[in-house]
Amino acid sequence: MLYRFGHFVFAVFFKLFYRWRISGREFLPKKGPFIICANHISWIDPLVVGSAVPTRLKVHFMAKHELFRNGFTGYILRKVGAFPVNRSSADYGAIRRAFKILNEGNVLGLFPEGTRSKTGKLQKPQHGSALIAGQSCVPVLPVALNGPYRIGRPLHVSIGPAFVLPPLTYSQRGEKKEKLEQMSNMIMDNIKKLLPSE
Repeated sequence: MLYRFGHFVFAVFFKLFYRWRISGREFLPKKGPFIICANHISWIDPLVVGSAVPTRLKVHFMAKHELFRNGFTGYILRKVGAFPVNRSSADYGAIRRAFKILNEGNVLGLFPEGTRSKTGKLQKPQHGSALIAGQSCVPVLPVALNGPYRIGRPLHVSIGPAFVLPPLTYSQRGEKKEKLEQMSNMIMDNIKKLLPSE
């Protein structure tokens, strides 16, 4: 109920104040499991992405654990499906939670860059998104956010075709790192295709 209410409120807000445009809705899968991977330019990115997707595809976002320190904020975030991740270490609990969400046929929301871009340009991706996508073998749906997040200025959400990463298989640690690097870049390349060329 809270998710649906928030979805409606923010969808109206973005349409009225940010001249919100969404393209590529035809690429949205009819159901989960799949992973939404988007670029990260503002703290309100999860609200934008979640509002751009129909409520039947409730997005469970992995969010930095600092947001959950406040009891009220943490409660609201959990109620709408978000869960914390500690970005300063390998958070296996958050990874297990991500796999559980996908195994239950749901939609997982990730920002491969790990943190917001101060310039708006794509940053080097972290390996977490590739690890989850490569081990779960579920489709990845690339989403690109383009806009200055200024009232009255256009905000464009571009959704691209879903793709599946090759399974993450390796025989030694060095090979795992190399494959994760390649798979992470593949995710970012698919997001980059949806952004205007510089």
